[in-house]
Amino acid sequence: MHATTRNTLADKVAIITGATSGIGEATARLFAAEGAALVIAGRNVAKGEALARDLGDRAVFQAADITREDDIAALVATASARFGRLDCMFNNAGGPTPGVLETVTAQQVDYAMTLLFSSTLFGIKHAAAAMKGTGGGSIINNASIAAHRLSQGEMLYSCAKAAVSHLTRLMGVQLGPLGIRVNSISPGAIATPIFWGGAGTSTDEVNAKRLAKLQKNLALATPTPRSGLADDIAQAALFLASDAGSFVNCHDLVVDGGRIWQFNERPREEGAR
Repeated sequence: MHATTRNTLADKVAIITGATSGIGEATARLFAAEGAALVIAGRNVAKGEALARDLGDRAVFQAADITREDDIAALVATASARFGRLDCMFNNAGGPTPGVLETVTAQQVDYAMTLLFSSTLFGIKHAAAAMKGTGGGSIINNASIAAHRLSQGEMLYSCAKAAVSHLTRLMGVQLGPLGIRVNSISPGAIATPIFWGGAGTSTDEVNAKRLAKLQKNLALATPTPRSGLADDIAQAALFLASDAGSFVNCHDLVVDGGRIWQFNERPREEGAR
């Protein structure tokens, strides 16, 4: 983990969706360390409440299903009621969306677009409404290098993330005059439990072993000879949320160790699989 030396988010209020594991949890911990008040959201109530306790009195957990607009609106309402304002919305939650051309169904398409695109759109909608009245803020969307490459990610996932990237630019142009910056982060080979269905599916010991193996394998897939970590994305989100990123708008920040430009893996070491 990177050391923090100053409270760059002091007096700021943030919402983080998908905050109970992986990138969302790492971002919640970093934002709290940097002084932010937080509304953290997810579907795992036990993990969410435990994380909120870890983060202290200025963090509250609220169960939310991001495929439901009402749940997203409720997160924004909680931030405003509990802390009086909203300064940052990190539309982070998502997940795998299977579907191949030969067998794809309308249900799969609807699910992919609801989970990855509509959730982001409604996150922007409700966050912007709250930010307009308090002088602006920062909206951050979790995109993917799958939005930029034709050989990265599943078909529906890639298309939905490309839509997220384009939506980011559109909304940054529309909301920028109101003091609301809209940016996205495109992670690359980031080792998180999403690769095997989430941390809640196994014991801590099994998760740790899986994560170590995953990091070793992903390190072979980028020019930078290590795996990406959840904290790498958290640090990017911190920059975009803070005043240090105050002139960054409509931007997709790729954080992937160069994977987007060099996709061929180096030879795997013995026993790396």
